Amino acid sequence: MKSLRCIALALLLIAPTVAAQSRAEIARWQRQAARVTITRDDWGIAHVHGVTDADAVFGMEYAQAEDDFNRIETNYLNAMGRLAEAEGESAVYSDLRMKLFIDPVVMRAQYAASPAWLRALMDAFADGLNFYLYRHPEVHPRVITRFEPWMALTFSEGSIGGDIEHVNLTQLRAFYDSTASAPVPPTPSGDGPPPEPGGSNGIAIAPSRTANGHALLWINPHTSFYFRSELQMQSDEGLNAYGAVTWGQFFVYQGFNAKAGWMHTSSGVDNIDEFLETVVQQGGKWFARHDGQLVPVASREIAVPYRTAQGMASKRFTAYFTAHGPVVRALDGKWVAVSLMNDPMHALMQSYSRTKAHNLAEFLKVMELHTNSSNNTLFADNSGNIAYLHSNYIPRRDTAFDWTRPVDGSLAATDYHGLLRLEETPNAINPASGWAYNVNNWPWSAAGQASPRRTAFPAYVETGSSESMRGIHALRLLGDRKDFTMTSLTEAAFDSWQPAFAIMLPALMHAFSGAAPSDSLRGRVADQVALLRAWDARWSAGSVETSLAVFWGTELYRRLGGAARRAGVPFEQFIAERAAPVDLLLALAAASDKLVADFGNWRTPWGNINRFQRLDARIDAHFDDSQPSIAIPFTSALWGSLASYGSRQYSNTKQWYGTSGNSFVAVVEFGDSVRARAVTAGGESGHPDSPHFRDEVERYATGALRDVYYYPNQLAAHRERVYHPGE
Repeated sequence: MKSLRCIALALLLIAPTVAAQSRAEIARWQRQAARVTITRDDWGIAHVHGVTDADAVFGMEYAQAEDDFNRIETNYLNAMGRLAEAEGESAVYSDLRMKLFIDPVVMRAQYAASPAWLRALMDAFADGLNFYLYRHPEVHPRVITRFEPWMALTFSEGSIGGDIEHVNLTQLRAFYDSTASAPVPPTPSGDGPPPEPGGSNGIAIAPSRTANGHALLWINPHTSFYFRSELQMQSDEGLNAYGAVTWGQFFVYQGFNAKAGWMHTSSGVDNIDEFLETVVQQGGKWFARHDGQLVPVASREIAVPYRTAQGMASKRFTAYFTAHGPVVRALDGKWVAVSLMNDPMHALMQSYSRTKAHNLAEFLKVMELHTNSSNNTLFADNSGNIAYLHSNYIPRRDTAFDWTRPVDGSLAATDYHGLLRLEETPNAINPASGWAYNVNNWPWSAAGQASPRRTAFPAYVETGSSESMRGIHALRLLGDRKDFTMTSLTEAAFDSWQPAFAIMLPALMHAFSGAAPSDSLRGRVADQVALLRAWDARWSAGSVETSLAVFWGTELYRRLGGAARRAGVPFEQFIAERAAPVDLLLALAAASDKLVADFGNWRTPWGNINRFQRLDARIDAHFDDSQPSIAIPFTSALWGSLASYGSRQYSNTKQWYGTSGNSFVAVVEFGDSVRARAVTAGGESGHPDSPHFRDEVERYATGALRDVYYYPNQLAAHRERVYHPGE
């Protein structure tokens, strides 16, 4: 009651500034806030408890807004196609892209058609954020001053880089803007710096492979840093989920409850298709040919407001839609429509419902909604079940067509025929190997010898054409080991071996041995080769060899990456088998020169180069060599490091700084009770003046995961603050 009186007093003090028509709404917020308790632990992580699930959603949105409202708003500006209202004309075409798929009129209708339980959660989502803005008048949103429940449907799946972002903006603009220049196709022969592999690591270990007979789950998303918060949400209605929550969403995207856990990794499934539309105009209207008939092309006027120095302006477009989806570009005189999973209501239902699934059967039942489009899933529960589950939105298509390229939309043969059932996709459920994993590689090695067989599935279920470096690494670690614990699984996930260098370096040694003793190039790199010859291809902060190898590999990619792509051969294989010996030696000489130029000595330890720095709350991070930073020993996933750190040099820096890779990291054990350890990149808070802005950096760098306080008795000794929203 004391907390309730505190909230009431605060509201009375503010009351003169409140419009009369909103008093009932504020009173409703006040009543819901009184049913919610937020406990911040000594890492600043919010443990939110509500009487109902909706109360928990209200509280967790409020807590997320406390930590970083800017990231919440920015996510919804992106999701709704309103980013240009904040950032100006440069975002107009990314907004148009979103508006082709996300129409507020349709979203409002889907909200109205949603089941009552989902509407209650969406209401609580909006109320929690609006109550936060009401209680924090010092926070000035860039655009969204009031959240509406339907907005939750615009951002329903949780992935970083949604399916819609596959639509090319340059081509989209060329189609819809008659003043735009024709898009210039990328030059296939162009070389450049190596791309940072996206995605994540997930590992599930069955009781038969663990020391104490309990299933284990490794949760390791590789995203841009600070893309998700870490929190716990629980209610008296059975909700009790902990893990990583994308800012502004009301479900735990990667995490666990008391009995089961789930981890998502980016999938190589081919489920986004382009259709070549043969269009004709009759009577001022457009039609597309399909199965010998002319089918009307729908159109919709779309306005995209954008900010200017003089105020708001707007661009208007007439957008076109065929039976296959929105038209996004032209190709060889035909329109191209794109088809992708766009079912926000069921996607939101699936994303939330899986957090309350307590066993494999319940989790698979939730998957029958078929809206997990861009991700694979690793699963484990306290009954000992484990699983690798492939993306579960896969249209059934005619395998006579190459679905990685645009297909003829005028042919009935290219029509979809429903979706593949769960049992028709390459899953590994309770595999005989006793483990399952995915590191954004193909599913054909997901469970070792017990993996699904490639020949049993249509080609479109997976686009990967070879095993990845992280896949090679994971298979070596999992093997036939039978004594995994939380600690040893963590150690395996931070194993320092880099298979790419183990594959490429023998070619360098051969090139050096084959060079004439009088060759000046041989003399320039003799000491470097001697150092690398004795190296075990393992990273560490003090390793000079890691610095040399990473700079050498990066230089090789600049020189030969294009040649490897044109040959259709994995980069490591190309270097090992096809690179000219002189190119390998020249790249090492250039890498050494670069190290000398930037750091004064090619014998520079990796930790002096590879750094973690968090200076402020900006989403577009910037870095400064003169400011404090910390050494990060692990390297890019490009080289096969499971612990991933995507770093590079910036125009104003010599040192390399990371912006992606390991973000939220957790290991979970499912026994009679659940145990977990975790770490978050930087810290939980987005406020530089908070003690939790960068308090996890040391643990992040060393892989020293902290205990998760899942149960009340665990949390009791680590409470930093207990309060109701609005206090």
